[in-house]
Amino acid sequence: MTDWHYATLTETGDAIRSGIISPVELTQAMLDRIAALDPQLRAYATVTPELALTQARQAEADISAGHYRGALHGIPIALKDIYDTAGIVTAAGMPTHADRKPNSDATVVKRLAEAGAILLGKLQLTEGVFAKHHPTIAPPRNPWNEAYYAGASSSGSGVATAAGLCFATLGSDTGGSIRFPSAANGITGLKPTWGRVSRHGVFPLADSLDHVGPMARSAADAGAMLGVIAGLDPNDPTSLAAPVPDYLTSIDTGIRGLRIGIDTAYNETDVDDEIVAALRSAARALQELGGTIVPVSLPDHRAVNEGWGSYAGVETALAHTATYPARAAEYGPAESGTIAGLIEHGRTVTGSDLMKAHHARLAFSGALATLFADVDLLLIPTQPLADFTVAQESELFTRPAELTAFLRFVTPFNMSGSPTITLPGGFTKKGMPLSFQLVGRHLDEALLVRAGHAYQQVTDWHRKHPSL
Repeated sequence: MTDWHYATLTETGDAIRSGIISPVELTQAMLDRIAALDPQLRAYATVTPELALTQARQAEADISAGHYRGALHGIPIALKDIYDTAGIVTAAGMPTHADRKPNSDATVVKRLAEAGAILLGKLQLTEGVFAKHHPTIAPPRNPWNEAYYAGASSSGSGVATAAGLCFATLGSDTGGSIRFPSAANGITGLKPTWGRVSRHGVFPLADSLDHVGPMARSAADAGAMLGVIAGLDPNDPTSLAAPVPDYLTSIDTGIRGLRIGIDTAYNETDVDDEIVAALRSAARALQELGGTIVPVSLPDHRAVNEGWGSYAGVETALAHTATYPARAAEYGPAESGTIAGLIEHGRTVTGSDLMKAHHARLAFSGALATLFADVDLLLIPTQPLADFTVAQESELFTRPAELTAFLRFVTPFNMSGSPTITLPGGFTKKGMPLSFQLVGRHLDEALLVRAGHAYQQVTDWHRKHPSL
């Protein structure tokens, strides 16, 4: 293979282990590709060539000496710029933090380093991990077509992974921010159960909604990443103590006999025809693999979807008390879709409003858990609109009711803390990626990885790449 930049992480790991390619050679090739393409794509906030080559030389020496650490050893990756990296700027897309260099690494950064992964750099994102980029930051460009949405808030993570500027990355998801960029850029995104991955050393948006997870080019790659970063962390008291399985051990088991729930009204009402067609195609593929389609009625999501904004606003306002309103002038404008706008909204939410949202959250989460007694997975869209442009994104923020409707396939599953995997599922007539989600029970990420892998064994959408 000559185009290593588009190989999957697991394929590349096998090649490194067998000596077909060296970590140093691979890392230098990736740095050269970043230098050539990223000035146009703008995925990276910071590139770390010296660190990357130092880590690559160490990985090469360790592997040559027989000390192979696993699937990520020698693999060049990048990180959304919210993960603390000792001595390297972690700005979270905010000029307020442009000079912030943490003294220590986030837990997930330490775990990736211990696994032998190589850090190419930090990836650009929307301001403060919310919806819009700061006015002084040029947003990353979708590598399929720069006129189209690249996703938020893990915009740089989606672009870099799709464009072959890293083999995988960590994003984060508070209200779709792993899923939207994965959908927009035609890659695989895994949002684990809330608490499955430590948030210690991770810049927060809304603590009880923030999910840390991988974005990669295949379900297997996402499973390899999750296996390294998941697990209990004494520094994060909300991290879950459940044992972490090897997500790749049973990945080829298939999905025969699994029950896949589909709520046709939820999936297809006011959803673009091309998305509906991709969903139906995915359902047929899963059926042919041995899955059983089960008609279901999703618990009423409207109150929990609407309540998400109250939760996110209050928790974001708490997270920014050190800099807002004291340094409000350094934030973007306080309007819909901006971090300042969200904070201002959070400062107006009453205790009664928050409790209404909390009770809706409890009701939806409980009803969803009951539904999972009858099915193993849910098949749902990622978003209702296909061929979603940058111009449409800007317009959407001026229309609150339409924005709430746009979020209805993502925010309920942040409120419930449910794990989901986003998979490429085709292309529109205009050549832009289509996607769908599978939703699972809490801590059932292994099943999501297995189901995603099974689907990707009989389709090749994840093997399609932009021409750059």
